[in-house]
Amino acid sequence: MTIQTAPQREEHPRGAVAVEVTGATRVFQGSAGTVTALDGVDLTVGAGEFVSLIGPSGCGKSTLLRLIADLDRPTAGTIEVFGRTAEQARLAHDYGIAFQQAGLLPWRTVRANIELPLAMHGTGRAARRERADHLIELVGLTEFADHYPDQLSGGMQQRVAIARAVAEEPSLLLMDEPFGALDEMTRERLQGELVRICAETRAAVVFVTHSIPEAVFLSDRVVVMSARPGQIREVVDIDLTRAARSDEGLREDAAYFAAVTRVREALHHGSPTPAQGVELR
Repeated sequence: MTIQTAPQREEHPRGAVAVEVTGATRVFQGSAGTVTALDGVDLTVGAGEFVSLIGPSGCGKSTLLRLIADLDRPTAGTIEVFGRTAEQARLAHDYGIAFQQAGLLPWRTVRANIELPLAMHGTGRAARRERADHLIELVGLTEFADHYPDQLSGGMQQRVAIARAVAEEPSLLLMDEPFGALDEMTRERLQGELVRICAETRAAVVFVTHSIPEAVFLSDRVVVMSARPGQIREVVDIDLTRAARSDEGLREDAAYFAAVTRVREALHHGSPTPAQGVELR
């Protein structure tokens, strides 16, 4: 049986550009004065590429993600997602999104939470069920399909949130510290599961994190941002294959530690003082 979602989405070739940010600036006006959160940011994310944003607290990482998601608008500059405006991409359901809090509806079961975006966009009941069951299996929650959120651990809830974010098979996944509130063991397990999910869905990912090891483990590139006003200080290429990331031994590999060191040095910008709000372990 072929599962269909509504509306139908075009396939994006692997060489396509998923996200194109050009000269993005975001200025906020408040009672305390003007705050420039982002200043002239340029960023390109390829189709199927995993890019993490990292930097000091308040550097504009989440602001940039919100601009890509069309949850906010830039003061200057442009945002394109697969050649459309951010608004057009949002209306076309080109992306899924997950935040630090799972945001599950407490009165809906695991399966019903995952089915929600499909139901909202007109997918038939049988197709919704089949897609949800596939994702429930993918995130390892088959025996919890009929449980409610308050019957799940925090890590399980985040797995449901990720499954819901990819339910419509988006071409782009936007994630704002989805593992930030979890203990280290759960966090590492979910990082491994996210690698598997991305390998299956082939979605491009823009991932906000404060953790250098997390960014290195997950990413093809790590975008290091400066303190406010947020600008891109450096982009670090991570020379680790997707296959390597599926191996738990990677965290003990010399290449992994070398990449962590490169990102740490880019964050410190030559200073021995750690960037505030960034996890260095």
